[in-house]
Amino acid sequence: MRSVDTKEYISMLRSLVEEGKQVSLIISGCSMSPFLIHARDAICFAKPDRELQKGDMVFFQRSDGNFVMHRIYKIKNGAYYIIGDAQTTMEGPIRREQIFALIKQVRRKGKWIAPGDFWWEFFAHIWLNIIPLRRIIIKVYHFF
Repeated sequence: MRSVDTKEYISMLRSLVEEGKQVSLIISGCSMSPFLIHARDAICFAKPDRELQKGDMVFFQRSDGNFVMHRIYKIKNGAYYIIGDAQTTMEGPIRREQIFALIKQVRRKGKWIAPGDFWWEFFAHIWLNIIPLRRIIIKVYHFF
């Protein structure tokens, strides 16, 4: 098996997105759990084709060069505040130019889902608004 530098790989995918292509990527990391699971699930993303809004999953590049895929929690004065589904601390402000992709669909537990699906809407709206309860719910979820 060949190993690839993550920053280099995501940079290549970002270039494809900027050319107008839609690309897929297997999830790496645990920050979007329990919605998306490391090495099990995948995302399909493209250049945003509309105004970004609360609940959207986006790919952005941090000032330190790292790439992150999280969900928009709020937009205030043109800045974005972003959080992973497994997190309780927000990141921001993120500038619009740092965001290069919008997640269009995900492959969760082997099934492709998109906006309108129950689990997509649950995590984009309900889960996003219960940040203080997340740790408790996740502990109970992992217990079963």
